[in-house]
Amino acid sequence: MSQGTRPPLTGRLIFESGTPESRCVTPPEPDVPDVDMDAALGGMLRREAPALPHVTEVEIARHYERLASANFGVDTGFYPLGSCTMKYNPKIDEWACRLDGFADAHPYQPEVTVQGLLHLMYDLQSALGEVSGLPAVSLQPAAGAHGELTGLMVIRAYHVAMGDARKRVIIPDSAHGTNPATVAMCGYEVTQVPSDARGGVDLDGLRAALGPDVAAIMLTNPNTLGLFDENICAITQLVHEAGALAYCDGANLNAIMGHARPGDLGFDVMHINLHKTFATPHGGGGPGAGPVCVAPALAEFLPSPVVVRDGEGEYHLHTPEKTIGRVRSFLGNVGVLVRAYSYIRALGGDGLKDVSEQAVLSANYLAQRLRGEYELPYDRRCMHEFVLSAERQRKEHGVRTLDIAKRLLDYGIHPPTVYFPLIVHEAMMIEPTETESLETLDRFADVMLAIAEEAKSDPEMLHGAPYSTPVRRLDEARAAREPDLAWKPMRDGAL
Repeated sequence: MSQGTRPPLTGRLIFESGTPESRCVTPPEPDVPDVDMDAALGGMLRREAPALPHVTEVEIARHYERLASANFGVDTGFYPLGSCTMKYNPKIDEWACRLDGFADAHPYQPEVTVQGLLHLMYDLQSALGEVSGLPAVSLQPAAGAHGELTGLMVIRAYHVAMGDARKRVIIPDSAHGTNPATVAMCGYEVTQVPSDARGGVDLDGLRAALGPDVAAIMLTNPNTLGLFDENICAITQLVHEAGALAYCDGANLNAIMGHARPGDLGFDVMHINLHKTFATPHGGGGPGAGPVCVAPALAEFLPSPVVVRDGEGEYHLHTPEKTIGRVRSFLGNVGVLVRAYSYIRALGGDGLKDVSEQAVLSANYLAQRLRGEYELPYDRRCMHEFVLSAERQRKEHGVRTLDIAKRLLDYGIHPPTVYFPLIVHEAMMIEPTETESLETLDRFADVMLAIAEEAKSDPEMLHGAPYSTPVRRLDEARAAREPDLAWKPMRDGAL
């Protein structure tokens, strides 16, 4: 593929469109008495009109359509973000969550008027408990990190109730970045343990880190390297022998559904990203949901309320005996819960198992196609994702992971997660998901191999990528450190 030329930045900001006479809507003449607004507001009425755009209906429609077409989304192209799983989700689930009985329900309605919705939530709790092997479930948490916080709060409440306040939580060096942040927010100290040569938790390091002040271990399995920890049962046994609990970050549940249940592996608590594994689009700022599943011994500490069914078949909101209280308003993001329920019911147990098999097959296929040109730091069978390294390209040609990621944009492919996990230099975390076709996987592999050749033949060209996007490569470090969010009008017709 040639470098191409930079396309013009078509269109203008909405503030730079229209004329003072333009109108999108013409309101009817008022049929109420005039009111002196300045007097009514105690002289606080603004003295200048707000700087709102003056555009016609067609101008505003074209403006937002142009913005939408410039955005990259999973409905427009391949999105192999590792860990985040920007997968294509069935549109039937979008339809389901918009049914009037769900979309129009009010959180203050009496229980008797929302029995159908409570029935759905009760069944969803049961399904998530079955998939996880941890039967007590709260649907309240609004996202994965919120689920982490809730899970650790349950663990803290458990230890306090046992009269055994502990102060440390163990986290592997391959953990999600939210894990240590959650630990700190809960008032615990972080103790990090290293990975072994196979990419799992180093057992000797774990033994050295354990002690009577350890409240829990918090790990992801499969981990952020896309690897199932071969010693997971030994890990949870060591943790329990120390009087601590085992927390599973459920971000990667889509790799093991129907094949391994975290509860059966010795975990006591986990959160599940419904907005990843179960049908809600992930990213773009929300919405999300991160239900927490716990072992029976921890059920009484769950957030309030949970949905229960009485002997008459009626559904009610119940407050657990030793609840940690509410962690958000009402029951959570109901639309996300309905999507997850619809997804689970459509696929059934065999279908969920097939999801995991397809995700793992896709990841291993791509890893085998790319392992020759890129380094594969942990050369073993992966699960739903895998981590490559561009360290060879950096050393031999001066091409870094960022250059490869930007060049992918010229081919119409969103880059994978880059520079994470931190234990791999020049990391590229790739997750193809279960929804992509073999044709799409092959095209991605072909593009990655083509970029590897470009790194050898024309590294300078990669340093300038992308060339075909509306905006060229940005100074992302400066944008983060010196954000400029104030709009400035055009001068002399220049942007």
